[in-house]
Amino acid sequence: MSKKQFKTESKRLLDLMINSIYTNKEIFLRELISNASDALDKRHYLSLTDSKYASEKPLEINLSVDKENRTLTISDNGIGMNKSELENNLGTIAHSGSLDFKDKLESANDIDIIGQFGVGFYSAFMVAKKIDVISKTVDGETNKWSSTGEDGYSIEPADKQEVGTDIVLYLRDDTEQDNYSEYLDKYTIESLVKKYSDYVRYPIVMLVEKSIPDEEKEGEYKTVEELKTLNTMVPLWRRDKKDITDEEYNSFYKSQFSDYNEPLEKIHYSIEGNVSYKALLYIPSKAPYNFYSKDYQPGLQLYSKGVFIMKDAKGLLPDYYYFVKGLIDTDDVNLNISREILQQDSQLQTLSKSISKKIKSTLVNMLTKERDKYEDFFKNFGYSLKYGTYEDYGMHKDELIDLLLFYSSKEDKYVTLKEYKERMKEGQNEIYYASGKSIEQIKKLPQIENLLAKDYEVLYFVDDIDEFVAMIVNQYDGKTFKSAQKASLDVEDEKEKETKEKLVEDNKSMLEQMSEALKDKVSEVRISSRLKSHPVCLVAQDNGISMEMEKYLAQIPTDQKAKATKILEINPDHEIFKVLQKVYDKNKDMINQYADLLYQQALLIEGFPIEDPVDFSNKICQLMQQASQM
Repeated sequence: MSKKQFKTESKRLLDLMINSIYTNKEIFLRELISNASDALDKRHYLSLTDSKYASEKPLEINLSVDKENRTLTISDNGIGMNKSELENNLGTIAHSGSLDFKDKLESANDIDIIGQFGVGFYSAFMVAKKIDVISKTVDGETNKWSSTGEDGYSIEPADKQEVGTDIVLYLRDDTEQDNYSEYLDKYTIESLVKKYSDYVRYPIVMLVEKSIPDEEKEGEYKTVEELKTLNTMVPLWRRDKKDITDEEYNSFYKSQFSDYNEPLEKIHYSIEGNVSYKALLYIPSKAPYNFYSKDYQPGLQLYSKGVFIMKDAKGLLPDYYYFVKGLIDTDDVNLNISREILQQDSQLQTLSKSISKKIKSTLVNMLTKERDKYEDFFKNFGYSLKYGTYEDYGMHKDELIDLLLFYSSKEDKYVTLKEYKERMKEGQNEIYYASGKSIEQIKKLPQIENLLAKDYEVLYFVDDIDEFVAMIVNQYDGKTFKSAQKASLDVEDEKEKETKEKLVEDNKSMLEQMSEALKDKVSEVRISSRLKSHPVCLVAQDNGISMEMEKYLAQIPTDQKAKATKILEINPDHEIFKVLQKVYDKNKDMINQYADLLYQQALLIEGFPIEDPVDFSNKICQLMQQASQM
């Protein structure tokens, strides 16, 4: 027996394969089972036209463990390899006999070739210090390929009873860092098969121990070994939808994605085209506890022809659909050499667009036909859609805008922008909204009193991102967004405007003095046209940030705190206005104290902390004393 060197830069490339390309040692079993499945596929295909390839026994993959000799064996009764094929497939790293087989048979396009002989095979050296491959062809030729992965390989004649291939792994000795003995544990092997190879089309069998009653000793049990099939073989997503019950769908979801709640919606479909794939997607009924934290790991499970490739495949979903759980099974997306990460290419982009299109159509259908169900979904994941509308400078706003819901003052429930626009008053050109921490708090805002009194519909923005969405979207179907808490809210008729202009003129000096007294706090004190029963309110100038945005930005840790430029508005129909006029006529200096008190009161109404609570309290007491003396 003579040693042969690998036909490539053997040691250097093999070291790269073992130490750098694969990041997870346990995937070696996935790769070897995939290769075995290919060998079975080839034999099955050739047996259709040539009887010599027919097998008397069922085609299967057999796993066996020998703890004493520290070996793990993966056997198949597939096509087998002769000496030349052993040398080409295993002696040349990165050479794939599976791909050669498909290339030579133009009509073999329907064969599920999933292995990567020459690449995946060498992942076994991560756990094995030596590998023997004993293979017998249908013509009876039997050889053994052997290598330690360090100094080349040898090929010599061997004995083997059945056609097929045995891959014997001599496991490495345990170290402080690595426990290689775990791959001699049958429970571990069974778990890895379930995780990576559950849907390989051929049975994966292994002798396992089982306790049964001992017929010779009443009341006692004895341990026997039985052959157990470890894999499911037929994946749920490859079955016909009409043959799958809701219970099966829900059970699969719960077990596969570790959610004790039933999913809100399932999406099961297949696509044939430039990129073909099968998909089984789910929309959860509840957001995971960490969904909006950095700890959440989004992404779909990726399978290639039923073989599990990765858990959280990035790039298959845009961020705003990260709430979707599920899996994609395709062989049309390029993986890197280790089959562990996706390559960014046009196929991936096409696949991602196709998946996104299906998710959106499902959401639109739910919105139009199952409104209550959609509202349940939106309460859990609406923030993601809003964020998607805003992110990337609004690149996705047209795709998402009709999926958004906002609470309506008129309907007292959630509505779409389309529904809002259809109800707009004649001549109304703006979509009115008000922002706050809750619906109940917004309902009490002084700024929306007149809008509601005039029967305008107001959208309640309760999420901190809502104003950012309105800012980036800017307008919907020709109607611009308008904050009820900004300066230029104009819903007055001509008569109301004339009345206001006269009031401004008659009280010009008082308003100017109040503005001067508060010049470090507000840009202006003015008469309001938006108040009905409340005495005062604060509004923000149009060309700056809103007050709600100021509160939001104040939570961000930074030395630079953005401030809204505020305007203090006074209700001319409120009794306080008459008091101001009376005070101004009798004691113009006192108006400064009143102005400050009204400003502090408006801060409290708006949810801001007052600047000096002690001073605020003292001024109230002073004014109460002065009022009693007037």
